[in-house]
Amino acid sequence: MVKRYRVAVIGFAHMHVNHLVDTFAALPNVEWVGCADTVPAVEPLSNKPSTRRANLQRALQVTGIPRAWEDYRELLSSERPDIVIVCPENARHGEVVEAAAAAGAHILTEKPMSSTLGDALRMARAVRQHGVELMVNWPTTWSPAVRRMKELLDAGTIGEILQVKWRNGASMGPLAYNTGADTVLPAEKGSEWWHQSAPGGGVLLDYCCYGACLSRWFLGEPATAALGIKANLDSPYGDAEDNAILTVRFPRALALLEATWTTWATGVPTGPIVYGTRGTLVADSATDATGQVRPAVKVYTTRGQSPASPDAVDWGEPLPAGRATEAEEFIHHLETGEPLHPTLQLELNLDAMAILDAGIRSAGSGQLELVNDLRWSIGLG
Repeated sequence: MVKRYRVAVIGFAHMHVNHLVDTFAALPNVEWVGCADTVPAVEPLSNKPSTRRANLQRALQVTGIPRAWEDYRELLSSERPDIVIVCPENARHGEVVEAAAAAGAHILTEKPMSSTLGDALRMARAVRQHGVELMVNWPTTWSPAVRRMKELLDAGTIGEILQVKWRNGASMGPLAYNTGADTVLPAEKGSEWWHQSAPGGGVLLDYCCYGACLSRWFLGEPATAALGIKANLDSPYGDAEDNAILTVRFPRALALLEATWTTWATGVPTGPIVYGTRGTLVADSATDATGQVRPAVKVYTTRGQSPASPDAVDWGEPLPAGRATEAEEFIHHLETGEPLHPTLQLELNLDAMAILDAGIRSAGSGQLELVNDLRWSIGLG
């Protein structure tokens, strides 16, 4: 008999919750038991698509989740779900994961793991104490091209890694994809947590986090120090930064992580781009044999050649059947005990969070800050 999973959703601040919910809704053995939002510090002014109000309405009206609870703690105690999808503000991850773990639920949350390393460690201790699983989702994990890049790096295609570069500026900020009647106005943006520092808003956590995760995965070891700078250059409706740069020192390499909510056009590939002793890999897009433009890895191993002419273009393989979505991967892990993809695992996410934490501290102090390794405190060292 196929096991049925009773699934709840807590937190609708992050619009990625919609995709996560959809991946579970596509499975025949999922039973929705309820949902709840966290209480925002500032009352949202909009219910336009991808705002937290709209995300909650979508869960009820489109997905068909039967009930929205006022207090997520009551939802957990009453329904005792098997799995909880957690997507509140970054700064609320710790408290929600702690409560869900205490209720015996396995937890899927969205990147970044939290807003501080201390809060991430709180999450790790909770899931270890209560014997439940925690998966931290990264949209980049599901890209065959990004996965292929890691395989090429491990195969030594470009020699030893010297530098990893990540720049994410694919939009003019959260909710910028809304257009026409759905355009989110400045006052409405200011009421959403993204532009508020206290709940963990800001572009550093939103976009530099990808580079922290990928550079840690590619290089295979924790970082040692970070230098960060951030600024609010063109978002006067909030106090969170809209531009940030982290320079990260690894034992044998550097990483440059750039994040912006003020880019009109990207100009260069988002990447990641990896520079090695014998070549360069660029995650970009290219046209395949059928004329379709899709993500690809461009391989440069000829010294000094034009970036327009890679030696090879590699597409990567389709994701494996039964593990091709976030819901499938998580349930596969629960049922078989096989490890999650490395980027989804607790240990790597603590290391990525440590990079972000050091970068935030550096942006405040104006000095290079050490990347703390506190994994020993929960038995991971």
